[in-house]
Amino acid sequence: MTHTTLTDAERRWQAVLARDARADGQFVFAVVTTGIFCRPSCRARHALRDNVRFYTDAQAALAAGFRPCKRCQPTGLSPHTKHIDLVARACRLLEQETSVTLNTLAQTLAVSPFHLHRLFKSVTGMTPKAWQQAQRARRLRNALTQGEAVTDAVMNAGFSASSAFYRHADATLGMTARQYRRGGEAMTIRFVLESCSLGRCLVAVSERGVCAILLDENDEALVASLAAMFPQAQCVAGDAAFSAGVNQVIAHLDGDPAPLTLPLDIRGTAFQMRVWQALRDIPAGETRSYQQIAQAVDHPRAVRAVASACAANKLALVIPCHRVIRGDGALSGYRWGVARKAALLRREAQEEE
Repeated sequence: MTHTTLTDAERRWQAVLARDARADGQFVFAVVTTGIFCRPSCRARHALRDNVRFYTDAQAALAAGFRPCKRCQPTGLSPHTKHIDLVARACRLLEQETSVTLNTLAQTLAVSPFHLHRLFKSVTGMTPKAWQQAQRARRLRNALTQGEAVTDAVMNAGFSASSAFYRHADATLGMTARQYRRGGEAMTIRFVLESCSLGRCLVAVSERGVCAILLDENDEALVASLAAMFPQAQCVAGDAAFSAGVNQVIAHLDGDPAPLTLPLDIRGTAFQMRVWQALRDIPAGETRSYQQIAQAVDHPRAVRAVASACAANKLALVIPCHRVIRGDGALSGYRWGVARKAALLRREAQEEE
């Protein structure tokens, strides 16, 4: 989230009342009755507004005769900055190929394991272990994409043994390592084209579940989109029995309130998966802003990344990215067209009345 620089006294006072750590470094405030100046995020008891003065930085407050607060230490790095720096150092250690335990990581950084675990998750939205696993998966994907042999790629990515990787291959890649290396080769994806209340739709199913629900007005465009998503997979039209099996998806697109019970094959980065789960938590008939979703996944400044995750959604309505709007209430973009987004929101609002 972009934080506008605080300049006027009233907005600075609001930041002090909120103990907003994002305002640290933009100004300091001093209390004339105590002769002390602090950061906006200082946890000390608030003074009366009439006794508060604002200064652009610590040097200006010192020049005016005020002393720095011993609690928030406004002349040094802010606690928030120190926390970010500590987590950044932890991330660099976790990105190495050799596995690092939480206890070893905490000992290296000279903090307690409990404090590090809590702080790391509050900053990144992930545990140190999950971060390390995500980095292994990234190294593995890069190595496989570059043509490295599967066994070498698995070991070089930091897995202690090939068996340790194969136990978690689906979660790591969404397919087997050899299939990923070949761009989805040997995967068979069946699909059906149908009409629904939102136009033409394509429903695709892999061996693990529904992997794509796409909307358009043109069948050729829908098939081309599926082929682009899985360039090396074998995409084949399903028969009548297959079409009957995915009727539940079509009914869902047409507004059937019954939950979808078909298995889903959801593939994305760790961040995308967190965003998509947050979207699925939005009740029908309600909306959230991109900023609210960013806050829900513990990344309040990642508004653009949230928007990108919404745009990468392959499962229309099942992952309801249409329920995310701009902070000013505008509908913003939608992968399948703003008109469809507006129609969906109107329909859900009417169903909830």
